[in-house]
Amino acid sequence: MMDRNTLTALLLITLVLIMTPYYMEMVSPSAPTLEKFVDEDPKQNSQPVEYLEYENTSKKDNELITPPKTKKETTIKVENDLYVATISSTCGGSIKSFEIKEHLKHDSGFVNLITPDNTKNLLVGFKDFNGNQIQLDEGWVLQSSVDSYYIDVAKSITYTNTINNRLITKVLTFYPDRFLIDIDIDITALANNTLANNYTLTWFGGIPPTEKDSVTESTYFYSYLYQGGELLDVKVSQGETFSNDYKGQTDWVATRSKYFVTCLLDDSGDQFGSSTIAASYKNKELYDLSVSLKSNKVANISLYIGPLEYERIKNLGVNLESIMDFGWAIIRPISKSVLWVLKSMNKVIPNYGVILIIFSILVKLIVYPLTKRSYQSTQAMQAIQPEINNLREKYKNNPTKLNQATMELYKKKGVNPLGTCFPMLLQMPLLFALFTVFRSTIELRGEPFVFWIKDLSAPDVIFYLPFKVPLYGDYVCALPILMALSMFAQQKMMQPTAATGPQADQQKMMQYFMMGFFFLLFNGFPSGLNLYYTLFNVLTIAQQKLTSTKTQGKAVVA
Repeated sequence: MMDRNTLTALLLITLVLIMTPYYMEMVSPSAPTLEKFVDEDPKQNSQPVEYLEYENTSKKDNELITPPKTKKETTIKVENDLYVATISSTCGGSIKSFEIKEHLKHDSGFVNLITPDNTKNLLVGFKDFNGNQIQLDEGWVLQSSVDSYYIDVAKSITYTNTINNRLITKVLTFYPDRFLIDIDIDITALANNTLANNYTLTWFGGIPPTEKDSVTESTYFYSYLYQGGELLDVKVSQGETFSNDYKGQTDWVATRSKYFVTCLLDDSGDQFGSSTIAASYKNKELYDLSVSLKSNKVANISLYIGPLEYERIKNLGVNLESIMDFGWAIIRPISKSVLWVLKSMNKVIPNYGVILIIFSILVKLIVYPLTKRSYQSTQAMQAIQPEINNLREKYKNNPTKLNQATMELYKKKGVNPLGTCFPMLLQMPLLFALFTVFRSTIELRGEPFVFWIKDLSAPDVIFYLPFKVPLYGDYVCALPILMALSMFAQQKMMQPTAATGPQADQQKMMQYFMMGFFFLLFNGFPSGLNLYYTLFNVLTIAQQKLTSTKTQGKAVVA
């Protein structure tokens, strides 16, 4: 699915491309994978657990549940090659911080997917037979005497709690090469004291903003529910609140930002019952995810918290990649192919800016026959323009006769009036695919090019203004200026030199309008996208120059 700003931009570009033939008539007078799972069993590779606290007495059914007492909070540091996490005894292993090593914040330090809004995560709760809501946030004890682990093999960390003299456990298993965390929850000792033999596991607060442009980033904040092969999404606007219970078997629930996601997954596909999504937007967007589990069974579920990398989340095998924005259904295969090409090139070329230069050349070679045909059609239309003008003057009072005479002239000269726009329409799916990939994929995030271009996923700001200009913003970027100038130069080459008087004035006005329009439109776009379009325009100018030279040469020979 697309955010509102992306959809608006694409519609504007589509409108411009559709209107191109009419514009050309004025300018150049013409006719009307999470990585592959390790094979070993993580539980077998974990170190033995020595319980520090264990009290087991006989059960009493339907007795009044005494909430757990507060215990001193303990934390443990868990680190692998991908992230550094701090795990708290609160809630029995809630994640207190989660810093991703490969991604930096816009100011300094690693991206941290945990803020005070979502520290109370992985909370177990249930209702007793008296309707009292019991939350197991206190009373947990870490069954380990160490305060940090570097995960080079699968490692399990166990938390225990004692409720009404009955032991419950929560086990978190971490892996060296994954953002996936396995979670085993055992509250079977309380099964006879939970209403309908159900309890909930809740993630509060969603994912915090991580980008400098929080306004644009907020358009990507959503929560999702996947049931029976159907994806449901929830989005709240300023001042709105939302809460809904979804009955039926749930495969997973997730919440995302522009580049990151948190997802609770049902490992076996039959553990999650109903699920709940609650959302609010006062000063910030907050999304709460809750899944229902059976208290008479040990739950074996997973938590994915990490980047929205297509291959990584696709390898989870649960269709989580469906939340990624690859555009409309018709262009998704093209978008995925573009992403695959860029990532494949990055295995050899470390600089994505250089990759975009090479990629723009490759795309230009692919569409060369289309653009060549379009340019040749434009030249052919310009050549017969005096004859068309004569026909318009001759049959100015007879539109039917004018159309007939014009079509006969096209047929006689071998000119196709659609030849100027049809090749451009064929390029539109690729244009939209490039737009979606460059605008929303994490691969370009934080990737520098040269000089002032420090992040290809963000605008290439050269300086900020002391005020905000409507429709423009409060910063000035270099690449949108270069892109607009290259577009102007391209249009200038298409303008016939014979144009004079009001017609020439009208052509100049349209050229300046188009240049200004695209300058304003692209100013807030990622620098990678602007870099690509600027290079593509320069290559198009070179192609037009080459085609024009060859055409003139043939004319001289003739």
